[in-house]
Amino acid sequence: MLICKDWLKNYPHELISALSHAARCHQVEMYFAGGAVRDWICGKDSYDLDVTVNAHPFEVARSLAEELGGSFVPLDDEEGVARVAWRMDIDISSFREGATHIVEDLCRRDFTINAMAVKFDPALPGLEYPYDIIDPTGGADDLKNGIIRAVSESVFVKDPLRLIRAYRFMASFGFALDPVTKQLIRKCSGLIGSAATERISYEMERIMASDRASDVIAQMAEIGLVWKIFPELERGVGCKQPASHHLDVFSHNLETLRMMEQLQQSPAEYFPGHGRELKEYLEQKRRRVWLRWAAFFHDIAKPETYELRDGRRTFYNHDRSGGRKFSEVARRLHWSNDDTDHVARFISLHMWPFHLNNSMRKTGITAKACLRLVKTIGSELPGLFLLAMADSLAGQGVDKPENMEISLAELYGRVDAVCRKSVLPVLQSPPLLTGTDLVDLFDLQPGPIFGTILSGIEKARVVHEGMTRDDAVGWVRVYLKGRGQGTGG
Repeated sequence: MLICKDWLKNYPHELISALSHAARCHQVEMYFAGGAVRDWICGKDSYDLDVTVNAHPFEVARSLAEELGGSFVPLDDEEGVARVAWRMDIDISSFREGATHIVEDLCRRDFTINAMAVKFDPALPGLEYPYDIIDPTGGADDLKNGIIRAVSESVFVKDPLRLIRAYRFMASFGFALDPVTKQLIRKCSGLIGSAATERISYEMERIMASDRASDVIAQMAEIGLVWKIFPELERGVGCKQPASHHLDVFSHNLETLRMMEQLQQSPAEYFPGHGRELKEYLEQKRRRVWLRWAAFFHDIAKPETYELRDGRRTFYNHDRSGGRKFSEVARRLHWSNDDTDHVARFISLHMWPFHLNNSMRKTGITAKACLRLVKTIGSELPGLFLLAMADSLAGQGVDKPENMEISLAELYGRVDAVCRKSVLPVLQSPPLLTGTDLVDLFDLQPGPIFGTILSGIEKARVVHEGMTRDDAVGWVRVYLKGRGQGTGG
């Protein structure tokens, strides 16, 4: 197969010149391989380069870094892999596992779509055009047909992380898994525990950030790979729920993830009149991924909190227990504190909109209730309602309350309106009184009572629009009098 476009013309001239100089200087065979060749075949620019040489990879990388003014970063001493960090990343590697020829090297890679190469001739200003692709495993055909196929039966034994990477490629490219490869993954799934935790987290993060997260994770669950990575989720398989749900706990978690993906695509469809603000909220990519993780794990604690009470299936406090349990999972996978805290908080609070919805039906929504919610969830209020909506959409049992999604959308609208009118103006303005004022005006000693008083003033300001400093002083006097305390000056 030939590539009938000179893709090297799209790269900086000084890079091609430096590669030519390094190849001549060290007298090595040089090939472009892997992702760059795959992208060129697909008609796309590749913003990184994988360069394979038959000898001296570190020396070639150092020369390249020196000539370009980039940084030399050794990645794998044993396998001979280094990176040149420049305006782009250029990875330099030797032939794999002792191979003496490029064909041997390609046959020792992971998947056929990554096992193609193009030879670079340093005597030419670029590649000899058109590019002649070295493709010993049929990668071009698999790329054309959208197939992820393992190069050999040993690929997962050599590097168990490839068990997840196969699904990451499915997620990234929208490809299907070759049936033989699928059976190999099923057979070798237990090996994933020997892969580095950080690498597992990286691959799973990329799957979750893709447009096919729920479909791909469903296929990972089908062969049992998900349980090897997240054993806590397996307890949800077969764990029945009340008649308001139509799926067991694990399937409901997966369906909630699917619904979250739909919501993120078109939030206005589910929250009429709020599509623009929700789109703006979701523009931060981390939020999109946090919410997907929260959706997938939101009921993780249901199996352990299950009780049968008066013939009813209950899962009391599964939300708070779930937040704690997810934090344990995240720590095991070496997540950052920021990512862990955000996802765990969403899980811990995911029932709040449902409880608030019940209150709205009975007594309406108070400014105090909105203040408490906003102070707890902060700027992630839209995300909490997106999670609740996804949860509701994923539960379609016969006993589900009617029009739940309509009620949640109306609730969000009311909470948002109250917050804009009464809550945010208070939270975003200076306090009427401070701890120093409590000492100076009332002769109080610092302690827990300060928090109670200042919080009480804040609630009063939300309820009584236009409250002044004098009003706040009067509020404190009344409060202290009720406790039988003096009111100072």
